Amino acid sequence: MRALRLVSHCFVLAGILTAGASAALSQSAATTYPTKAVHFVVPFAPGASTDLVARLFGQKLSAAWGQPVVVENRGGAGGGIGAEQAARAEPDGYTLMVTNQGPSILNALLRKTSSYTVADLAPVIEFGYSPLIVVANPQFPANDMKELVAFAKANPGKVTIGTSGTNSNPHIALEVLKTVTGTDIVHVPYRGTGPSLNDVVAGSISGAYTTTVSAEGLIKSGRVKVLGVAGTKRLAVIPDVPTYAEQGIAGADAAVWIGLVAPARTPKPVVDKINRDANASLQNADVRERFAQWGLEVEGGTPERFEVAIKAEVERIARLIKAGALKVE
Repeated sequence: MRALRLVSHCFVLAGILTAGASAALSQSAATTYPTKAVHFVVPFAPGASTDLVARLFGQKLSAAWGQPVVVENRGGAGGGIGAEQAARAEPDGYTLMVTNQGPSILNALLRKTSSYTVADLAPVIEFGYSPLIVVANPQFPANDMKELVAFAKANPGKVTIGTSGTNSNPHIALEVLKTVTGTDIVHVPYRGTGPSLNDVVAGSISGAYTTTVSAEGLIKSGRVKVLGVAGTKRLAVIPDVPTYAEQGIAGADAAVWIGLVAPARTPKPVVDKINRDANASLQNADVRERFAQWGLEVEGGTPERFEVAIKAEVERIARLIKAGALKVE
């Protein structure tokens, strides 16, 4: 019996020593991190808001770290292809994903068979957020959302709206809009926002759900017109465009946040270091100026703060599924 106790104590001691060594290694890794190139996976095609933010922070963090930050676009499946790559990556801080709700939450919750879960991606930092907008080809008959809804009701199935992919945040926003307005609008999924906007300009589709970040150049040049802001207030970058509420549309507000996540089990000291350095970049005047030009509100904060936002979104989607506004397919 004494021998068994001795063996048991040895196992306990070994476990304590192993845990201590692991924590020490994690802290050591955080002190020297990064020692090589860091990869930012962007789960959409180039030109999307996530892509632009990823490249902005890639430059800032590369300068801060003295190591390259390589942006890799992995579009498709509403961001699911890139998210799976990030979720399956080695949890060492060298593969991260710049994302929004679509890849990190919606794909995992709205597909019957998903290759990853929300828990497979650990929050690092929320860079910022912006309400979604709907843009249309200048020749489209409707000039605002109220007119779009009226046109869609008079012409069922004739209005085509592009998004960055099935189960992306813009897609969910469109489905909610269709539900609350009782309209038959055709969803056209793309591999990213950029391709959908190209087709809006070409007149191949009526319009697209997007952000001012992605559509900034097209809006300024007049190649697209903005029909409405799916937020609680007007945006400073497009002050003449009314919100949904101002146009009599309730219950369809939608915002997109853009943040950085890591594979689950990435050492906490490494996550915290990335978070601190990203928060420092957010304080740069040129970053804040760019966010203002894009219509993005600066967020920042701790990984724990970002985790609260993610949990709130998971709960919102669960309510929409229960209400029948969204379907798991």
